[in-house]
Amino acid sequence: MISPRHHTVGMNLSETSFHTLPLAAGLLDNLASLGYRDMTAIQAAALPRILAGSDLVGQAKTGSGKTVAFGIPIIESCEPTGLTQALVLCPTRELATQVSEEMQWLQGGKGLRFVTVYGGTDIDKQAKVLDAGCDIIVGTPGRVIDMSKRGHINLEHITHFALDEADRMLDMGFFPDILWCLERLTNRKQTLLFSATFPQE
Repeated sequence: MISPRHHTVGMNLSETSFHTLPLAAGLLDNLASLGYRDMTAIQAAALPRILAGSDLVGQAKTGSGKTVAFGIPIIESCEPTGLTQALVLCPTRELATQVSEEMQWLQGGKGLRFVTVYGGTDIDKQAKVLDAGCDIIVGTPGRVIDMSKRGHINLEHITHFALDEADRMLDMGFFPDILWCLERLTNRKQTLLFSATFPQE
Protein backbone atom coordinates (compact mmCIF):
# COMPACT_ATOMS: atom_id res chain seq x y z
CA MET A 1 0.00 0.00 0.00
CA ILE A 2 1.12 3.54 -0.66
CA SER A 3 1.54 5.62 2.44
CA PRO A 4 -0.66 8.74 2.52
CA ARG A 5 2.21 10.66 4.07
CA HIS A 6 4.22 12.62 1.55
CA HIS A 7 7.32 14.72 1.91
CA THR A 8 8.49 17.13 -0.79
CA VAL A 9 11.26 19.67 -0.99
CA GLY A 10 10.44 22.24 -3.63
CA MET A 11 9.21 21.97 -7.21
CA ASN A 12 12.35 21.05 -9.17
CA LEU A 13 12.81 17.48 -8.02
CA SER A 14 14.56 15.05 -10.31
CA GLU A 15 12.33 12.19 -11.48
CA THR A 16 14.85 9.86 -9.86
CA SER A 17 14.87 11.64 -6.49
CA PHE A 18 13.81 9.56 -3.48
CA HIS A 19 11.63 12.53 -2.53
CA THR A 20 9.30 11.78 -5.45
CA LEU A 21 8.27 8.55 -3.71
CA PRO A 22 5.25 8.30 -1.38
CA LEU A 23 7.29 7.51 1.73
CA ALA A 24 6.90 8.56 5.34
CA ALA A 25 8.62 11.87 6.09
CA GLY A 26 10.84 10.27 8.74
CA LEU A 27 12.13 7.67 6.30
CA LEU A 28 12.80 10.28 3.63
CA ASP A 29 14.62 12.47 6.13
CA ASN A 30 16.79 9.53 7.17
CA LEU A 31 17.60 8.69 3.54
CA ALA A 32 18.64 12.30 2.98
CA SER A 33 20.82 12.26 6.10
CA LEU A 34 22.51 9.08 4.81
CA GLY A 35 23.27 10.81 1.50
CA TYR A 36 20.63 9.05 -0.58
CA ARG A 37 19.37 11.61 -3.08
CA ASP A 38 18.89 10.03 -6.50
CA MET A 39 17.83 6.46 -7.16
CA THR A 40 19.87 3.98 -9.20
CA ALA A 41 18.27 2.53 -12.34
CA ILE A 42 16.90 -0.59 -10.56
CA GLN A 43 15.58 1.53 -7.68
CA ALA A 44 13.84 4.01 -9.99
CA ALA A 45 12.25 1.16 -11.95
CA ALA A 46 11.26 -0.99 -8.97
CA LEU A 47 10.38 1.28 -6.06
CA PRO A 48 7.22 2.96 -7.46
CA ARG A 49 5.81 -0.43 -8.49
CA ILE A 50 6.61 -2.13 -5.19
CA LEU A 51 5.21 0.78 -3.18
CA ALA A 52 2.02 0.52 -5.25
CA GLY A 53 1.67 -3.07 -4.03
CA SER A 54 2.85 -5.03 -7.08
CA ASP A 55 4.75 -8.30 -6.96
CA LEU A 56 8.03 -7.78 -8.76
CA VAL A 57 10.95 -9.59 -10.37
CA GLY A 58 14.01 -7.35 -10.59
CA GLN A 59 17.21 -8.12 -12.48
CA ALA A 60 20.31 -6.06 -11.75
CA LYS A 61 23.97 -6.75 -11.18
CA THR A 62 25.54 -6.93 -7.74
CA GLY A 63 26.24 -3.48 -6.31
CA SER A 64 23.39 -1.75 -8.16
CA GLY A 65 21.32 -1.04 -5.06
CA LYS A 66 18.94 -4.01 -4.91
CA THR A 67 18.80 -4.01 -1.10
CA VAL A 68 17.47 -0.45 -1.09
CA ALA A 69 15.00 -1.38 -3.85
CA PHE A 70 13.29 -4.05 -1.76
CA GLY A 71 14.35 -2.85 1.70
CA ILE A 72 12.68 0.57 1.64
CA PRO A 73 9.19 -0.74 0.73
CA ILE A 74 9.45 -3.46 3.38
CA ILE A 75 10.46 -0.89 6.00
CA GLU A 76 7.62 1.38 4.88
CA SER A 77 5.05 -1.42 5.11
CA CYS A 78 6.05 -2.76 8.54
CA GLU A 79 5.30 -1.39 11.99
CA PRO A 80 7.23 -1.98 15.25
CA THR A 81 4.76 -4.41 16.80
CA GLY A 82 7.06 -7.32 17.64
CA LEU A 83 5.07 -9.56 15.29
CA THR A 84 6.96 -10.77 12.22
CA GLN A 85 5.61 -9.07 9.10
CA ALA A 86 8.39 -9.61 6.54
CA LEU A 87 10.88 -12.28 5.54
CA VAL A 88 13.96 -11.78 3.37
CA LEU A 89 15.79 -14.93 2.24
CA CYS A 90 19.45 -14.79 1.19
CA PRO A 91 21.83 -17.53 -0.02
CA THR A 92 24.58 -17.06 2.59
CA ARG A 93 24.97 -15.94 6.19
CA GLU A 94 27.32 -13.16 5.05
CA LEU A 95 24.73 -11.71 2.69
CA ALA A 96 21.94 -12.12 5.25
CA THR A 97 24.00 -10.18 7.79
CA GLN A 98 24.84 -7.49 5.23
CA VAL A 99 21.20 -7.07 4.13
CA SER A 100 19.94 -6.94 7.72
CA GLU A 101 22.52 -4.32 8.70
CA GLU A 102 21.75 -2.17 5.66
CA MET A 103 17.99 -2.31 6.27
CA GLN A 104 18.47 -1.37 9.93
CA TRP A 105 20.61 1.56 8.79
CA LEU A 106 17.96 2.62 6.26
CA GLN A 107 15.05 2.58 8.73
CA GLY A 108 16.46 5.39 10.85
CA GLY A 109 14.40 5.86 14.01
CA LYS A 110 11.34 3.82 13.00
CA GLY A 111 12.12 1.23 15.66
CA LEU A 112 11.64 -1.97 13.67
CA ARG A 113 13.29 -5.01 15.24
CA PHE A 114 15.35 -7.17 12.89
CA VAL A 115 16.56 -10.69 13.56
CA THR A 116 19.15 -12.37 11.35
CA VAL A 117 18.68 -16.14 11.17
CA TYR A 118 21.38 -18.43 9.75
CA GLY A 119 23.20 -21.69 10.45
CA GLY A 120 26.53 -22.08 12.19
CA THR A 121 25.41 -20.21 15.32
CA ASP A 122 23.94 -21.36 18.64
CA ILE A 123 20.40 -22.44 17.84
CA ASP A 124 19.10 -21.97 21.40
CA LYS A 125 20.35 -18.37 21.57
CA GLN A 126 18.79 -17.65 18.19
CA ALA A 127 15.51 -19.21 19.35
CA LYS A 128 15.41 -16.95 22.44
CA VAL A 129 15.95 -13.87 20.28
CA LEU A 130 13.11 -14.92 17.95
CA ASP A 131 10.80 -15.73 20.86
CA ALA A 132 11.35 -12.21 22.23
CA GLY A 133 9.60 -10.88 19.10
CA CYS A 134 10.73 -9.21 15.90
CA ASP A 135 9.23 -7.34 12.95
CA ILE A 136 11.52 -8.45 10.09
CA ILE A 137 13.51 -11.66 9.65
CA VAL A 138 16.49 -11.82 7.29
CA GLY A 139 17.92 -15.30 6.94
CA THR A 140 19.10 -18.32 5.02
CA PRO A 141 16.49 -20.91 3.96
CA GLY A 142 17.77 -23.89 5.95
CA ARG A 143 17.83 -22.17 9.33
CA VAL A 144 14.52 -20.36 8.68
CA ILE A 145 12.91 -23.74 7.97
CA ASP A 146 14.52 -25.27 11.06
CA MET A 147 13.26 -22.46 13.27
CA SER A 148 9.80 -22.70 11.70
CA LYS A 149 9.62 -26.44 12.40
CA ARG A 150 10.69 -25.78 16.01
CA GLY A 151 7.91 -23.21 16.42
CA HIS A 152 10.09 -20.10 16.74
CA ILE A 153 9.00 -18.58 13.39
CA ASN A 154 5.39 -18.45 12.23
CA LEU A 155 5.44 -18.03 8.46
CA GLU A 156 1.64 -17.73 8.26
CA HIS A 157 1.67 -14.20 9.72
CA ILE A 158 4.20 -12.82 7.24
CA THR A 159 2.79 -10.49 4.59
CA HIS A 160 5.93 -9.41 2.70
CA PHE A 161 8.47 -11.80 1.22
CA ALA A 162 11.70 -10.99 -0.63
CA LEU A 163 14.22 -13.33 -2.25
CA ASP A 164 17.66 -11.80 -2.73
CA GLU A 165 20.17 -13.23 -5.25
CA ALA A 166 17.65 -15.80 -6.43
CA ASP A 167 20.01 -17.17 -9.09
CA ARG A 168 22.67 -18.03 -6.50
CA MET A 169 20.06 -19.69 -4.33
CA LEU A 170 18.99 -21.92 -7.21
CA ASP A 171 22.62 -22.74 -8.00
CA MET A 172 23.15 -23.70 -4.35
CA GLY A 173 20.21 -26.11 -4.37
CA PHE A 174 17.80 -24.02 -2.27
CA PHE A 175 14.84 -24.37 -4.67
CA PRO A 176 13.01 -27.03 -2.56
CA ASP A 177 13.56 -24.94 0.59
CA ILE A 178 12.19 -21.83 -1.10
CA LEU A 179 9.10 -23.75 -2.21
CA TRP A 180 8.68 -25.10 1.35
CA CYS A 181 8.61 -21.53 2.68
CA LEU A 182 6.31 -20.23 -0.07
CA GLU A 183 3.76 -22.96 0.62
CA ARG A 184 3.54 -21.78 4.24
CA LEU A 185 3.51 -18.03 3.54
CA THR A 186 -0.24 -18.27 3.13
CA ASN A 187 -0.98 -14.63 3.99
CA ARG A 188 1.71 -12.93 1.94
CA LYS A 189 0.52 -9.83 0.13
CA GLN A 190 3.70 -9.14 -1.80
CA THR A 191 6.50 -11.24 -3.28
CA LEU A 192 9.75 -9.68 -4.50
CA LEU A 193 12.52 -11.49 -6.38
CA PHE A 194 15.86 -9.84 -7.08
CA SER A 195 18.69 -11.46 -8.98
CA ALA A 196 21.68 -10.74 -11.23
CA THR A 197 20.56 -13.38 -13.74
CA PHE A 198 17.35 -15.37 -14.10
CA PRO A 199 17.48 -19.09 -14.86
CA GLN A 200 14.24 -20.63 -16.14
CA GLU A 201 13.41 -22.04 -12.69
